[in-house]
Amino acid sequence: MFKRLAACIREFKKPTILTLVFIVGEAIIETLIPFITANLVNQIKAGAVLRDVIMTGILLAVMACASLACGGIAGVCCARASSGFARNVRSDLYARINAFSFENVDKFSTSSLVTRMTTDVQNIQMSYMMLIRTAIRSPLMLIFSVVMAFVMGGPLALTFVVIIPVLTFGLLMVGRRAMPAFRRVFRKYDRLNESIEENVRAMRVVKGFSREEYEKEKFGAAAEDIRSDFTHAERIVAWNRPIMQICLYFNMIFVLLVGSRMAINGENGVDVGQISAMLTYGVQVLMSLMMLSMIYVILTMSAESMKRICEVLGEESTICSPADAMTLMKDGSIDFDGVSFKYSAKAKRNSLSDVELHIRSGMTVGVIGGTGSGKTSLVQLIPRLYDATEGTVRVGGVDVRRYDLDVLRGGVAMVLQKNLLFSGTIKENLRWGNPDATDEELVEACRLAQADEFIRSFPDGYDTYIEQGGTNVSGGQKQRLCIARALLKKPKILILDDSTSAVDTKTDALIREGFRAYIPETTKIIIAQRVASVEDADLILIMENGAIVAAGTHSELLSSCDIYREIHDQQTKGGEEHE
Repeated sequence: MFKRLAACIREFKKPTILTLVFIVGEAIIETLIPFITANLVNQIKAGAVLRDVIMTGILLAVMACASLACGGIAGVCCARASSGFARNVRSDLYARINAFSFENVDKFSTSSLVTRMTTDVQNIQMSYMMLIRTAIRSPLMLIFSVVMAFVMGGPLALTFVVIIPVLTFGLLMVGRRAMPAFRRVFRKYDRLNESIEENVRAMRVVKGFSREEYEKEKFGAAAEDIRSDFTHAERIVAWNRPIMQICLYFNMIFVLLVGSRMAINGENGVDVGQISAMLTYGVQVLMSLMMLSMIYVILTMSAESMKRICEVLGEESTICSPADAMTLMKDGSIDFDGVSFKYSAKAKRNSLSDVELHIRSGMTVGVIGGTGSGKTSLVQLIPRLYDATEGTVRVGGVDVRRYDLDVLRGGVAMVLQKNLLFSGTIKENLRWGNPDATDEELVEACRLAQADEFIRSFPDGYDTYIEQGGTNVSGGQKQRLCIARALLKKPKILILDDSTSAVDTKTDALIREGFRAYIPETTKIIIAQRVASVEDADLILIMENGAIVAAGTHSELLSSCDIYREIHDQQTKGGEEHE
């Protein structure tokens, strides 16, 4: 885990090392200052001349400035190193997620991935900052202060023999009891973010059913759950301060009582300077221990975040390009040879079973079937969004697993059931299909997708800004923009997964007419619920329970397939019979 995260430091190794160097310098100087101050006190008591006092004062001032400079430089380097480290972790996470197959994405929820890239990264950034600064400074201060205390105070330093074990034990117990609560909190953050994401995405449904109060109560319960756990954890951590204060005051009382007695009696060479130094070193020791306890708590909190981040970084995509990948797609022919598929190895039944299908390049294929019949599963195997569990899927006569993924997916344009537009202008969204497309090509694609007319009705035309998720355009408009975006790709295979459901039958027919004129050599697969959307296709597939139960042209299926005939009659004659 640490090795994987350490790889994210990369170009920020230099500021990390500089932080450590300057922290060591700061610690050494800070432990020497009480030593010199104690000698100055003893010199003044012994009747030192003013010149010696001034010289020592100048030395102390220089050391204080040097300590301040070391601390300041260390702080700047630490900030640069920790923020850069967090940036690299976040970038690596995002790159890894983008490389995931659908199967990998299914393993993690969207809300969990968002939490890992935000809250968890912030936690490990804080931990890294603490590790390279405080976690180095505190042990050094502790060691140097104890050594100097024995050098200066002799028997008085025995107070640390009692204080350090007591304080260490108390702080470790605090951290140990707080750890489970912090772990629970991060798991609950996922559920909280999931509730937020679901509520925001479904805001229209929530308002349509007047469920605002219910959603607020649900969110409030999740937030209260997190507050309760955090309060419990913070209540435990709050014991840090009283434990430290008890040890601090014990040290002060011991040093003042025993040290004063020894100084008055002249025992063991203890004088006022030594007592002053012992008080300072006592504070330094206790503060170092307290900081170490804070580091322990923060690392405890971050351990879960580190684990969650490493889960993503260590996740290998189940789909990747082979070593000797094919970089040329000959044509848009598609073959399914004995293909079976299920989304999870644990699934009890297949989504597709023993599919045999052969489509020539340039054909238009319609796919009809009820919900859950396997239509979407079928087409998702073509661009390798998933891999077949059994059998072989071929495109252009080549097993899809032999293609370079960019080449395969570059040759397949897919308009999914859930049409998605990104924040930006209409032009920017369309150029996802072809970044180099000219304005004329954009307009032509939109005309074919029957989108040009409504785009021009907007005040800003093709420069109209699309809100996040395309909320400022209708469902039908969104579908047509997504189809235009796919056309700009000029693919060898075009897949429309129920992508014209929100447009009227006339517009649907015009879009299909545009396909025949604009991309005649492209293989077109149209998944639809309406018979009218596929009746002029070269081949129509009827799917049921993950299998192709019938295949043929419109006229062939009307005469031979009861399922197709029933669907056709319901859609074309249902209204007349009802009348």
